[in-house]
Parts: sequence; C-alpha cells; structure tokens
Amino acid sequence: MANDTLIDTDVRRSPAQHLAAQMEAASVAGRVSLREIAFTTQISLRSAPGGAAHAALSAATGVGLPATVGEVAGDVSGTAVLWLGPDEFLATSPENIELAGALAAALGDEPGQVVDLSANRSVLELEGPDAPLVLRKSCPADLHPRAFGVNQAITTSLANIPVLLWRTGETSWRIFPRASFTEHTVHWLIDAMAEFAVPPVA
Repeated sequence: MANDTLIDTDVRRSPAQHLAAQMEAASVAGRVSLREIAFTTQISLRSAPGGAAHAALSAATGVGLPATVGEVAGDVSGTAVLWLGPDEFLATSPENIELAGALAAALGDEPGQVVDLSANRSVLELEGPDAPLVLRKSCPADLHPRAFGVNQAITTSLANIPVLLWRTGETSWRIFPRASFTEHTVHWLIDAMAEFAVPPVA
C-alpha cells in the first residue's frame, strides 16, 4: 500500500538533535556558532569520466560533476556535488526525496553507482570569523584561503576522525562526520569553541 512508503517525520531523530541546546549555548555571538543541518540528501555517485554514465549523471545533477581535487559543482543554496575521487562524488542538497530517483533514472543500465547515503553522515555547520581557529586545533589541512577557497571541499580529519570538510563561505564551513561519530565531533567542537566565550584580558 502507498502508506507503507510514507516517512513519519514526527518520529525521525537526526544524529545531533539531542545536542542542539549544547551547541547553541556554546555559540558566541559575532565570533563562532555551531549547529546541525538535519536531514540533508546525500547521494553517492560513481562513474568514470568520459563515459556515457558520467555525462548522464552530470546532466541529471543540474550542476555538473566536479573534475579536480577539492572542486564543488553547484553551491550550498541548492544541489552541490563534492569531488571525492576521480570517479567518485557526493551529491548533496536540502531534503529532497526526488534526487536519488532522478539520478538513478539518468544512470539507467550504464556502469556506475547511485546510492542514497543520507543517513550515513551528519552535517554540522560551523560559522563565524573564529571558525578557522576552531578547526585548526585538530584539522591537519591547510585552511588558509589561498589553499582552501570558498566552495571547495576535501576529505581530511578532525578530532582524529575522518570527515568531509566543505568551505561554504568566507567564514562558514560544513563538516560531514559519519553519523556514529557525530556526538564525539560535536563535543570536541564545543570544547574547542570554549575559549572564545571568555572576554579578552584588558
């Protein structure tokens, strides 16, 4: 029956939902803030560049597929596709149950992969002029704007766990840890933000 496929949004719980109050309390106005972006669509795509599958998926995303390390096609306001490897990508968008179906239909019988991984990673947003200072406490990547520009994304580590890190604006970042590491990541970020709540010594 059709009702069997409906999702009861009232009973869903995002990985960091129970930490929302702690994230809000740790945020410092004008300096740094932390929140969860819950229930984003995340679709794993695999296709070899130059093939029919790659062309079909590129067209179906509406923004294309990135071609080089760190490149992001599209942007945070809608559908975006992050480069993970020469033939591997992550399409992400605000909650949209149609994206996976549209991509799977575009792939058809061509060799490749379209897998809905929306529950695989949580999405945390760190914002503010001090956000890079928070990240630098445990992220080995070069976060300087000359090396890591707006709308670039890489696979790196934070608090000793693997994450996807996407710079969505001059002072905003999205952090994608595996869902099982969400609580660890949030608590580490809250701890790293604590110094910015202390007034500077005159």
